[in-house]
Amino acid sequence: MGAKLRVYKRRIRSVTATKKITKAMEMIAASRVVKAQRQVAASTPYASELTRAVTAVATGSNTQHPLTTEVERPTRAALLLITSDRGLAGGYSSNVIKAAEQLTERLKAEGKEVDAYIVGRKGVSYYSFRERKVVESWTGFTDSPTYADAKAISAPLIEAVQRDTAEGGVDELHIVTTEFISMMTQTAIDDRLLPLSLGKAEEPEEPSKGEILPLFEFEPSAEDVLDALLPRYVESRIYNALLQAAASKHAATRRAMKSATDNAEDLIKSLSRLANAARQAEITQEISEIVGGASALADATAGSD
Repeated sequence: MGAKLRVYKRRIRSVTATKKITKAMEMIAASRVVKAQRQVAASTPYASELTRAVTAVATGSNTQHPLTTEVERPTRAALLLITSDRGLAGGYSSNVIKAAEQLTERLKAEGKEVDAYIVGRKGVSYYSFRERKVVESWTGFTDSPTYADAKAISAPLIEAVQRDTAEGGVDELHIVTTEFISMMTQTAIDDRLLPLSLGKAEEPEEPSKGEILPLFEFEPSAEDVLDALLPRYVESRIYNALLQAAASKHAATRRAMKSATDNAEDLIKSLSRLANAARQAEITQEISEIVGGASALADATAGSD
């Protein structure tokens, strides 16, 4: 076997081994994304209804609560960035980090200081490499987050919102994550969690015949109800965001590994053609040497006669 053919054979073995790894990772990601999709589908209605409940309590009372009251001139904002702990997911982490950078620039242009809270090693590494301050970070669970993880994240954020800005508190809470739309589409989004956006007050509509307008009674008080509901609201929204991010990451990993597997197959075919051509060239060379040797031997024999 010639040197060139040995090189091709070695490269084919190497690419084949890589293809087995990427194929296995594609199958693992495909199984995980199905589980993550179910969790997203199960948590989204709860988060949506809890948001509606908090909004109803806030609009149905005149209570001035720190988590629902707009600050006249906000000067400080908290940004929660959700990235991944691991790579091999295409542009998943880079896209959400880019969205966080755009939000940061927008908040700074509005005259607000930004406190960064990071989820995932990719985001932590990005900020650490650029020597940017991170108030708090969490890692190690982004592939399969739990509600306990969401509670651990939300606790310091709620505390920061409730504190005065002079004592290190913030006026707003923003979250940047990746929304899972489909297996092929995941979009980096930013959303303001606090203060809760209640929208513009609308004129009350006249009730139709037989319709009873909802009336709210708060026990013991609207403020106590908000104190109890708003932490659950933040936890549920962060938990849903973590699940959306996990599903998006697994879908991006599956897509990236499928692309890598397809590229490995194409490379193996290309290397196999080159190896066959090299082998054919060796065979042709061997035949030429045999024919040449036989011809020289025949000539020598004829000359001796």
